[in-house]
Amino acid sequence: MGEFINLEHLDVVRFYLFGDVKFLHLLLVLMALDILIGVFKAIKNHNLWSRKSLFGYARKMLVLVVIVLANLMDQILGMNGAITYATVLFYIANEGLSILENCAELGVLVPANLAAKLKVVESQKVEAETFKKIISEELTGSKVDAQLEAAKESEK
Repeated sequence: MGEFINLEHLDVVRFYLFGDVKFLHLLLVLMALDILIGVFKAIKNHNLWSRKSLFGYARKMLVLVVIVLANLMDQILGMNGAITYATVLFYIANEGLSILENCAELGVLVPANLAAKLKVVESQKVEAETFKKIISEELTGSKVDAQLEAAKESEK
C-alpha cells in the first residue's frame, strides 16, 4: 500500500509558501466572491468577455505570487510575518473595495458617503486611463502620425 501524505509536511510547505497567515483564507474567499460578483456585473452589462475574465483570473493568481514573494522576503529579513501580513491585509482591502464597487454598479444599496467616494475613485481611474492613452500615443508616435495625415488631407 502507498504511503499517506503526511500533514506535517503540508504545513511546512504552506508555511514556506504563504507563511503563518491567518487572513489568507479570508482573502481567498473575498477573491472568489469578487469573481462571482464580477461575472454577475458582466452579465448585467452584456459585456461578458472571456479574454477579459482570463486577465482578471491571472491578476488574482499574480496576487498569490506577490504574497509568496512577500513571505520569502519576510523570512529572509526575519520580520516575523510583518511583510506578509501587511501584503495580505492590503489585498483584503483591495478585494473588499472591488466587491463594494461591483455591488454599487449592480444596484445594491451602498451608504451614500461610500458611494460618493467610489465615484471619485472611478473618475480617477478614468483620468488614469486617459493619461495612459496619451502617454501611449506619445511613445508610439500614433498621435503624431494622425496629425500628419490630417495636415496632408487639409492640404489637398
